[in-house]
Parts: sequence; C-alpha cells; structure tokens
Amino acid sequence: MSVGVEPHAKFPGVYWATSPNGSRKLCTKNLTPRRKVYGEQLISSGNYEFRAWDPYRSKLAAAILKGLTKVPVQPGHRVLYLGAASGTTASHVSDIVGERGHVYCVEFAAHAMRDLVTNVSSIRENITPILEDARQPKRYAIFVNEVDDIYCDIAQPEQARILSDNADLFLKKQGWSMLAVKSQSIDVTRKPTDIYRQEIGVLKSRGFRIREVLQLEPYDKAHAMIVSKI
Repeated sequence: MSVGVEPHAKFPGVYWATSPNGSRKLCTKNLTPRRKVYGEQLISSGNYEFRAWDPYRSKLAAAILKGLTKVPVQPGHRVLYLGAASGTTASHVSDIVGERGHVYCVEFAAHAMRDLVTNVSSIRENITPILEDARQPKRYAIFVNEVDDIYCDIAQPEQARILSDNADLFLKKQGWSMLAVKSQSIDVTRKPTDIYRQEIGVLKSRGFRIREVLQLEPYDKAHAMIVSKI
C-alpha cells in the first residue's frame, strides 16, 4: 500500500502520512530507522522512514490533533522533558529535534527509566536519561544545559510549580514551556477546569505568558495542554 508523507504546514519536524483512502496520521521522521519504540507503525516514503504518532499514547500528538497552534519544540532545539516515563512521546521529540538537538529526560520511576534506557536512549544519541525527582532540579543541574523548551508531563500535585522551578534553572530567556496538566493527580474532587485555571495562575505568577490552553478529550480524559512563554 502506497502512503504519501508531507511536512506539517505549521510544525517543522512533524509530518502527515496519507493513505490511498484519504485517512491521515501524524508521524515523525525516524531517527533510528527500522526500530520501533512502542509498537508504532513504520512508514516508508522515498528515502526516509517515518513513525506513526499515536494521539492516544502521546499528549503532544493529541494536542496537535485538537488544533494546537504552537509547538515550541523544533529541529535543533534542546528540550528538558519532565516525566519522560518509558519514552513514547520523548522518542517523537527526539525525532523532531534531530541530531543537532538534544532531549534531557527526567524520570523518577526506576521501571520506567529501565524501559526508557533499553528501548530509547541506548540507541538515540540525542537523549540523556536522568533518574531523578523533577521536584529537585538542583540535583540534576550538573547534567542539563540551558534549554529552549520544557515539556512537563508529571503525576504530581504541584505540576505548574515544578515546571516553574525547573524553568528558573534551565529555561533560556524567551523560552517556551508545554505543561500537560493531569487534573486528577492534583485533586480528584474538583472540576478539571478549576484545576486548569489554578495551574495557569501559578504559571502567570512565575512570569509565564499563556499562549493557549487545550483540553485533550477524547484522547485523554481530564487533561489539558498549556503552552506558555517566559
């Protein structure tokens, strides 16, 4: 089956794969050809291979499909990824930033870090895995250079504060952040929209300017993506 692949009109490093029946999938150019990370489809087009990007497995892909207008992560960028887990979204970020960029992946859970190292960072030279607590950025400051963007996807009660604390140490002036808010990790008794407003307020109080906010249903329940700039 022939699949056509073309660059996304807005976001460098992101692509659309279109099948003969007209259906489209998000994808990224595979930095490590013939290797999968989470069982995703591999798509050959011309001299390149692409990896289908599942919005039900990646909040960044979900946000793009929900109409996100700004993806700060671009080719050549340095990205601090808080809560990288086993590397599903981090691997696509790695594809986007490419060989000239770098992704610093902070993850606290040892089992997730094991999968991240085994399946992702061991074969991707642009990823540095860091087994640490994102609430303690000074503990891994020696490993992280100044970054262009912070992507935060953590199951903690104070998500915006943790992002902001990391931004104080690592984010360059005029840098961008993406916060995937998990409202039920903050308070299961409150409305998600109230939680989103609370986290937006924290970001504003720490000097961030909010660019946009998107709820991620139906891909992720009670989640929102907040894009902001320092």
